[in-house]
Amino acid sequence: MVEFFTNTNLGIILVILGQCLLVLVPLLVALAFLMYADRKVWAAVQMRKGPNVVGPFGLLQSFADFLKYIVKEIIVPAGADKVVFFLAPMIAFVLAVVAWAVIPFNHGWVLSDINVAILFVFAVSSLEVYGVIMGGWASNSKYPFLGSLRSAAQMISYEVSLGLIIIGIIISTGSMNFGDIVEAQRGNAGLFNWYWVAHFPMLFLFFISALAETNRPPFDLPEAESELVAGFQVEYSSTPFLLFMIGELMAVVLMCALISLMFFGGWLSPIPGLPDGILWMILKMSACFFMFAMVKAITPRYRYDQLMRIGWKVFLPLSLFWVVLVSFLAKYEVFGGFWARWAMGA
Repeated sequence: MVEFFTNTNLGIILVILGQCLLVLVPLLVALAFLMYADRKVWAAVQMRKGPNVVGPFGLLQSFADFLKYIVKEIIVPAGADKVVFFLAPMIAFVLAVVAWAVIPFNHGWVLSDINVAILFVFAVSSLEVYGVIMGGWASNSKYPFLGSLRSAAQMISYEVSLGLIIIGIIISTGSMNFGDIVEAQRGNAGLFNWYWVAHFPMLFLFFISALAETNRPPFDLPEAESELVAGFQVEYSSTPFLLFMIGELMAVVLMCALISLMFFGGWLSPIPGLPDGILWMILKMSACFFMFAMVKAITPRYRYDQLMRIGWKVFLPLSLFWVVLVSFLAKYEVFGGFWARWAMGA
């Protein structure tokens, strides 16, 4: 039996399919409860109850919404390009899922442990712009088209800052593998050995850039109701709209995973003596998502010109300066190689 799964093409395909489902199914279930948590946090800030009817404490509300989207009628605008119209949400969803192939949840717990994992995630996230643009273009309406242009410009602008911040992490680690990045943060100092200390200023820039990259409030300008109704999604309904929403939420959770891996030690225990494991990774991702939800609840929406100005005139110069600074700190092994973990044998 073991030889069938290791030496035959069919067996290998079944193993790969099983591994993919092992990641995808828990992730989709987690998204349902994260959406519930997002609503609850928003409701608590506004001093109201939030979902509390469907299931105990409203826990099944997300599944009820999912069923509603499944049974609703799919409406296609008369002048829409039907092929592109349906292809756009599929691209947005598939690309959001594909990025998880290189995200480790524990030591060795990853579908594809490649040496250029960061480059892979960055490339896939860049391609997600195409789903947005195609959705706005195929709708054959000016409001979705304007929303898609806004979203594309916003995502591309903040990907530059994200990339430069990630370069600083790569310089300190000497590797683009997430496992190596996590292991480089291991040390006797526990949580003070993580990159949130060494790259402290970039943690805030990365978090804010992640909000803009994923179109989360206060940077949800492609979906500004007072201006563009619902942005590039305004002509979508039923399952295609659901695919856009799942892809967007999955991108948010991906950013939470990246923050946990690159700044907070991934699956490493914050307290020396306690065992490492996937539980720490889940707790750190949950804490990051809570911060995403809190920002959504307490911050007013930016104007679009303010958003682009802070991206190009503030974040880009700061992240570029940090890359240069970390290069010097790593080269001369300042503070015993605090910014040069590759020199410490990590």
